[in-house]
Amino acid sequence: MKRREFGQEQPFINLGLFKLRIPFIHAKFEIPEGIQGLILIAVPMGAIPLVQETLGCSFEVALTMMILNGLLYLLHPLFGDPVFPGWITPAIPLVMVYAAGFEPGVDRIHAIIALQLSMAVLFTFLGITGVANRLIKVVPASIRAGIILGAGIAAVYSVIQPAGRMKGIEVTILTGVAVCYLTMFSFKFLAAKNNNPVLNQISRYGMVPGILAAAVVGFLLKEITWGPIQGGIVDFRFGEAMNYTIFGVGFPAASYFVKALPLVAAAYIIAFGDFVLAEVVIKDADEVRQDEYVEFNPSRSNLITGFRNLVMGLFAPYAPLNGPLWAGGTIAIAERYKHGRKSMDSIYGGIFSYIMTMGFFAMLLPVVSFLRPLLPAGLSLTLVVQGFACAYIAMDMVKTKEERGIAGIMAIFLAFRGSAWGLAAGVVMFILIGVDKERIAKIEAEAAKELELKKERQRIAQEKEMAK
Repeated sequence: MKRREFGQEQPFINLGLFKLRIPFIHAKFEIPEGIQGLILIAVPMGAIPLVQETLGCSFEVALTMMILNGLLYLLHPLFGDPVFPGWITPAIPLVMVYAAGFEPGVDRIHAIIALQLSMAVLFTFLGITGVANRLIKVVPASIRAGIILGAGIAAVYSVIQPAGRMKGIEVTILTGVAVCYLTMFSFKFLAAKNNNPVLNQISRYGMVPGILAAAVVGFLLKEITWGPIQGGIVDFRFGEAMNYTIFGVGFPAASYFVKALPLVAAAYIIAFGDFVLAEVVIKDADEVRQDEYVEFNPSRSNLITGFRNLVMGLFAPYAPLNGPLWAGGTIAIAERYKHGRKSMDSIYGGIFSYIMTMGFFAMLLPVVSFLRPLLPAGLSLTLVVQGFACAYIAMDMVKTKEERGIAGIMAIFLAFRGSAWGLAAGVVMFILIGVDKERIAKIEAEAAKELELKKERQRIAQEKEMAK
């Protein structure tokens, strides 16, 4: 495998905007992420009932579409995007309401196809023009923080609301959340693991300990029940799946694309939050790991995401849509990546390992039939982990009381009144209240000095670790 010099980018083949990295040649396989990929197949499988409801297809057809969607995830690390991609998760409730406005069958299928192809056009346009790069840079910190915090609140609320995803499996979910928070975010656990090899090993597996704890508790309390385990390989239904595409029902009329426009705008506003979060998560990890330079390019991410939406819109209309980031997976990888080069050589290796393992085991019926009962728990844990990370990242982005106030109120509008209301509230408050630029500049200067000291301490610590 090609090695990188300290402080340089992971080796790649230059393709202009894209940087081709091939698994096992430009990035090594990371066993902890591989294990997480096996366990967390339950998360992408959560899309299956959504696809069945919108398209009216069988479990097997929806599973086939899910596997195709999962394989397309590889395009991101393959072409230089250092994130684990996913759905536009907070938009899912909006998509389901939108789909319910059409008659089941061809009418609804056309609506989903039009929506996804429109998303493909928008992502591609913003990627080609480079507007995405400028868009992220010009948006004020208070509004960016509001988007991230609002996404976190919406994610957690979708789980804990009275009729939410947690209903009927409350103890299972809360147990898994407690374990995830302990092993991923607790400073007490972080301090203890440095002196305990068992805890150190547990910390390497991201959300896996939480998923396993939830499975055990759910089984003991009968909140989760298992059926018979099937053998063999998944029965792919590509031929049957074509009945739910433009090759089976024809191309949607222009009116479907017009009706999709409001949701396209709302979904991109939400996806924009994912771009902001991706940039912050990668930058945060890059500052900790001085041995590898990691670049996040919004234009590149937009183009790859647009292509994924195009493929799925043509061959497997997908209600969760294709977004630039699976926050739970990316954060889990980034948190372990921060532990140093001995824990994870390159962030690309972690992402590749996660996606490849998830895709491979999703094709095995014993795994699919075993994990099928864990679908609600896996999705819920991902959302609640995302909520915690969104909260601390958003709060760290705002420096003054004015910025914190704008971000907080905007987040509430975003979570409970929708993305359009949230963005409008943030813009209006920013115009009315404004920010104290001099005070922000002073705070940022002090933070920059502290960051330099932190980097130096981390560099010395990493050199000592590598010398052992």
